[in-house]
Amino acid sequence: MTATTDGGSGPLRAGSAPAGARTATAGAGPGAPARATPAAAPSDTREAAARAAERAVRHLLDRQDDRGWWKGDLETNVTMDAEDLLLRQFLGIRDERTTQASARHVRGLQREDGTWASFHGGPGDLSTTVEAYVALRLAGDRPDDPHMLRAALWIRGQGGIAATRVFTRIWLALFGWWRWEDLPELPPELIFLPTWFPLNIYDFGCWARQTIVPLSIVSAKRPVRPAPFALAELHSDPDDPCPSRRMAPATSWEGLFQRADRVLHHYHRVAPRVLRRAAMRSAARWIVERQENDGCWGGIQPPAVYSLIALHLLGYDLDHPVLREGLASLDRFAVWREQDGLPVRMVEACQSPVWDTCLATIALGDAGVPPDHPALVKAADFMLAEQIVRPGDWAVRRPELGPGGWAFEFHNDNYPDIDDTAEVILALRRVSHPDPARIEAAAERGARWTLGMQSRNGAWAAFDADNTSPFPNRLPFCDFGEVVDPPSADVTAHVVEMLAHEGKADHPRVRRGLRWLLAEQEPSGAWFGRWGVNYVYGTGAVVPALTAAGLPPAHPAIRRAVAWLESVQNEDGGWGEDLRSYRERSWIGRGESTASQTAWALLALLAAGEHEGAAVRRGVGWLAASQHPDGSWDEPQFTGTGFPWDFSINYHLYRQVFPLTALGRYLHGGPSTGSASPREGA
Repeated sequence: MTATTDGGSGPLRAGSAPAGARTATAGAGPGAPARATPAAAPSDTREAAARAAERAVRHLLDRQDDRGWWKGDLETNVTMDAEDLLLRQFLGIRDERTTQASARHVRGLQREDGTWASFHGGPGDLSTTVEAYVALRLAGDRPDDPHMLRAALWIRGQGGIAATRVFTRIWLALFGWWRWEDLPELPPELIFLPTWFPLNIYDFGCWARQTIVPLSIVSAKRPVRPAPFALAELHSDPDDPCPSRRMAPATSWEGLFQRADRVLHHYHRVAPRVLRRAAMRSAARWIVERQENDGCWGGIQPPAVYSLIALHLLGYDLDHPVLREGLASLDRFAVWREQDGLPVRMVEACQSPVWDTCLATIALGDAGVPPDHPALVKAADFMLAEQIVRPGDWAVRRPELGPGGWAFEFHNDNYPDIDDTAEVILALRRVSHPDPARIEAAAERGARWTLGMQSRNGAWAAFDADNTSPFPNRLPFCDFGEVVDPPSADVTAHVVEMLAHEGKADHPRVRRGLRWLLAEQEPSGAWFGRWGVNYVYGTGAVVPALTAAGLPPAHPAIRRAVAWLESVQNEDGGWGEDLRSYRERSWIGRGESTASQTAWALLALLAAGEHEGAAVRRGVGWLAASQHPDGSWDEPQFTGTGFPWDFSINYHLYRQVFPLTALGRYLHGGPSTGSASPREGA
């Protein structure tokens, strides 16, 4: 990767915008209103903000790839690394170099009590700890090593393997460490259910759908590879590793699905062979049809590993192009680094170049980088090339809608997402491209697709419209996190903001979305954050959308949001929110200050007209004071959300792009696209 320079604009003066900065709207079309000039603030705060923004601009420009994109590491938890090793063990391709490099990463994240957490600073997690333990056993760590003894003792105290999630026990069943008979059943005949029937595959969110289809083949085949060692030390009672559990009352949903699972276990023994073979063939065809050009499935690790196992069980050998390319795609998810002279390997669950690139473009544009800067033009070229112009699974519920969205990853044509699409369009509008017609056509197509993906309740989800069935989350099999894709405040806010900047603030669908957002405000004044942690993220997304759509800063909803943000500001001037806020209300708005969460709070406050407020000055001061001389910020905390509580993400670029966006809007007003005419209400 070769760094891109800032085009030789020279050093910036303290208190000045980056060279060539413009106050008029960039790329928003003729007649767009000028960016608001913020009211005067104490010169020391503005000067500190200007210096921090200058350093951050240079740092971000230096991280751009020659091909125009940005991509930060996407850090999750060590189950990615453990399952990668288990996959390689299952397929017979595990090598010592990969194993030891992965083990160093896993070992380095063990806590003093012997556990592994699912996010930085979080409590020990049973399933994560079991999978990490097994990975280290594969690497040669002995069960009587002190760190392994501590882990096993804690695991037994939490109920042992029997208390882990279903996915962990599936991995153990592949090697005979758990009985397939003691796992929930998932028949491949599910593939035949029509889309109107409850629990058809399109009732599941796209990430769950891509995982469940291959797992239905694995569940039907029930393979067992020879176990390389025993795991008796991880059972609370080795003589009774799977203690029986009382069933819930038959009149409850849980009890109903437990009894249905018993029926499916009986069906497994009597399933007609012709029907089962046909179901597995159909499932395999569904899987192969959704393999992307880079060999992956949906651009995410879980569907890829289970698809590889499923197809291998159906006779695809390792030299088959589908498997060969699939394995190669997983290798590209590995981040290698050196530690004490030894290689360390971390496996990403996903890669985020489109998301990172649009956020970086927005940050640079709002910081005053000229809209025709070569770095922004190259970023726009990359984003334009990534627009998806063919239907995907979303078309099952929207068959008449033309394509036009963007996905999160390099290759994921089947699953464009609404959040990326909204932010990409906002980013493209910050660029003065030499071919403006390309920008216009792409934005128009993307906005049309986004409008068409609105759910019935007036809001927007991430990947699908009306993916709100109440049944999938109730299945005994689905204990691994959220498995449906209902609308969320953060995605809806980004869509409303984008459509307002596209001149559609008065469109009936936008007004419905705006009304939905106002109705979703919590009594505290905050909004729930589905895809970022948590209420700080949701509020940081919604307030800019409300003002972009025309609500005045004096609107009661905005004033309540401002009051809430001020009430949860940390004493050091920053904002932070721990992931435990998804489970415990006492954690809402509480946590160590982080660069990204401080920026989200500032984005809301600035949109609400609080440039002169003490909370904004303190927040900007915290960002400036916590920045490193090279323009970067530290952020070990996980501020991204995959599944609330169950799967958390540390986007390594969040700590760079969001603070720069906030600093830019503090210094220059913004955002740098046009805004809707003010309105008094929704």
